[in-house]
Amino acid sequence: MLSKVLSFGLNGIDGFKTEIETDMIGGVPHFEIVGLGDTAVKESKDRVKSAIRNSAFEFPVKAYTINLAPADVKKEGPLYDLGIAVGILSASEQIKNKKYKEFVFLGELSLDGSVKKIKGLLPILITARSLGFTKFVIPAENAEEAKFISGMEIFAFATLREVVGFLNDESIYFPLETKQFEEVARTCSNKLDFENVKGQVAAKRALEIAAAGGHNVLMIGPPGSGKSMLAKCFSGILPDLTFEEALEVTKIHSIAGELDLKKGIITERPFRTPHHTATVISLTGGGNHAKPGEISLAHNGVLYLDEFPEYSRNMIETLRQPLEDGAITVARAKQTVTYPSSFTLIASMNPCPCGNYGSKDRECTCSPVQIHKYLSKISGPIMDRIDIHVEVDNIAYSDLKTDKKEEATSEIKKRVDKAREIQLARFSGTKTYSNSKMSVPQTKRFCQLSKDCQDLMEYAFTNLKLSARAHDRILRVARTIADLAGEKEISPAHLAEAISYRGLDRKYWSV
Repeated sequence: MLSKVLSFGLNGIDGFKTEIETDMIGGVPHFEIVGLGDTAVKESKDRVKSAIRNSAFEFPVKAYTINLAPADVKKEGPLYDLGIAVGILSASEQIKNKKYKEFVFLGELSLDGSVKKIKGLLPILITARSLGFTKFVIPAENAEEAKFISGMEIFAFATLREVVGFLNDESIYFPLETKQFEEVARTCSNKLDFENVKGQVAAKRALEIAAAGGHNVLMIGPPGSGKSMLAKCFSGILPDLTFEEALEVTKIHSIAGELDLKKGIITERPFRTPHHTATVISLTGGGNHAKPGEISLAHNGVLYLDEFPEYSRNMIETLRQPLEDGAITVARAKQTVTYPSSFTLIASMNPCPCGNYGSKDRECTCSPVQIHKYLSKISGPIMDRIDIHVEVDNIAYSDLKTDKKEEATSEIKKRVDKAREIQLARFSGTKTYSNSKMSVPQTKRFCQLSKDCQDLMEYAFTNLKLSARAHDRILRVARTIADLAGEKEISPAHLAEAISYRGLDRKYWSV
């Protein structure tokens, strides 16, 4: 007997419809799965056979052919187990009701008949909804992840026995209730606050501008000056995730298997801090199935690279494409996937191996050759893509012990949120959400300069030997500074401050 069951596969961050066709006939017993499945798919026959028998159902001794259509698309993972089991049970008429044809089945089966969680459920549901599929049967462990998708009937089950009881109308089950993103409690895991950072006024200002416009930052200074602490405080002043941004982030983390299934959705902007000994693949993504790496997991959040020159040259250079395009293409033998990678880069580094070159109160013990070799790992094209370069020197003892209260993260965030509201209104109806992501036409339109500003820009462009990219990035930073000040036009003061953040590469990299 022949049966057809609907399921979905995953290709990158998008799902695709899969029909599970089950043909059960007499003859020499065998169990064959065709349709370009990987090893996990091929092994489904053993999991499904045990799950059916251990759920107190009959597994007829027949010849089974399971076809996963379309046959020319690679199928990966154990998420087809539940659909294959339902296909066999319907073909053997143990599922008598035909309503199984209305549902999409997703889930891995344990040998005892339990329905186990799967990776990448959220992107599958979003794609399926866009294709008109509205009824799903999923693992109970993935229930929280599915509750944020509206307009669908989603039933979550813990065992194969429950699924069959539901399909045969032996028991009454209700679909999951939809949750509102705004109702999810947001608990900030970053406990560091800017009020605990003494001094470093210039660095705090630079990070405020970076948060307000989504700009990349490089902090240079001696050890112990507070660079790491400033970076860890940075995520606290970033604007809250919108629901659309949260879905994008959750999709990537779901595919990577890093989603907290108790929460079901990412509510805070990611803050990724890979160690400098990490591999290139761990940063960019890859492996046999082109999984997302740290660059993609930082999407809509922060990628913090401490001790920037300690990373390999290859790792640093891989940042070029995502910093410019907001996406990264992972090409492997079996698959090519483009993942979104629009993040704010926060990098920190010492100016030399001993860390004291350029310090106002400490002596550097490095030779010019050592300094040049150390700094040369950061190439000109990478420096050109970092909007803000700021120096973080050691603070004085008097600043460290002062009773003066520093400005709290909550107060800085209010200004950042106000500046972002201005930008959202400015870019309404477009795919641009912050000044740093402006296209060239948008930069020309929204960053128009007065005669005085043009003269200043021409002077800086000529004397600092800026590139066209640096020119546009300075204009975008100036636009953000004007937004923080609540000004409609970019003034010479705004532009001068933006230009001042592009000078440290001339100071240090000219050694």
